[in-house]
Amino acid sequence: MDDEFIALTKSAGWLDLSNRSRLCLLGADRAKFLHGQVTNDINGLAEHTGCYAALVNAKGKMESDLFAYRLADELLLDFEPSLADAVQARLESFIIAEDVEVADVAPHFGLLSVQGPKAAEVLAALELPTPETELALEKTADEIFVVNQPRLSAAGFDLFVPVEAVEDFKSRLAEHAPLCGEAAFEQARVLATVPRFGKDFTSNNLAPEGGIEARAISYAKGCYIGQEVISRIRSRGKVNRILRGLRLDGAAAEGDTIFLGEKNVGTLSSVINEPNAALAIVHRDAAELGTVLRVGDTQATVATMPFEPFAR
Repeated sequence: MDDEFIALTKSAGWLDLSNRSRLCLLGADRAKFLHGQVTNDINGLAEHTGCYAALVNAKGKMESDLFAYRLADELLLDFEPSLADAVQARLESFIIAEDVEVADVAPHFGLLSVQGPKAAEVLAALELPTPETELALEKTADEIFVVNQPRLSAAGFDLFVPVEAVEDFKSRLAEHAPLCGEAAFEQARVLATVPRFGKDFTSNNLAPEGGIEARAISYAKGCYIGQEVISRIRSRGKVNRILRGLRLDGAAAEGDTIFLGEKNVGTLSSVINEPNAALAIVHRDAAELGTVLRVGDTQATVATMPFEPFAR
């Protein structure tokens, strides 16, 4: 894993993310419809650009986070594994008279990802385009969609590859970068303070609690499901809990309770060792950078905010 972690953070490595969910929205009303379902601005997306957004219920609680890409004739959604059926059902339940169709495209496209500071060099060696703007994408003559997608806060690109070409493409990638596993990715993810839906924030959380507000929520876009609750939270100031990265002075485990003095202020959600670090949603009284907390006999210091890497 050490070599894989170094590749993802110092050079480049590739991952098979084909287990992630992928839906497409088709029909003349697809953009207007999705705009009214998610927290970010879909109507404002230019063709071949994307955004990060949250899908929340009427109470502002999370149902999924997702990346939405506006293609010429469809909207492509990329989100966590095992949520396709639930998200599709949620979206379809709100289709009344709109010209919108939701289709599962995971059986038709694999998802490979090249991550690391030298990711663009790997794509250049494969004669693939490298879109310059984050979440912009380009389509090749071979029907491969290349997205500027830095999943670990450094450089990175996602490749949506037709299923019949996936195995051949894996072989080509392996000539230029090592295949990296989930353990190395998780270590790099935690150290980049990138929260993961279903692990670091869940359906029990309001969207801003997951630390995704700056990236995923537009307060100027108008109405969507859950918008009143989220706008009310903003008008009142802050949520009571927020995601932070913690530097640990010793070993700990996911699920361990975090204390500020004798007060329970949260639970560790993602934990790595060497270095010892974790992600957790903590009470705002314990969320200021530099605050010293306790997990069992281990000291835990609030070290970073979401999407900002730990200092090395």
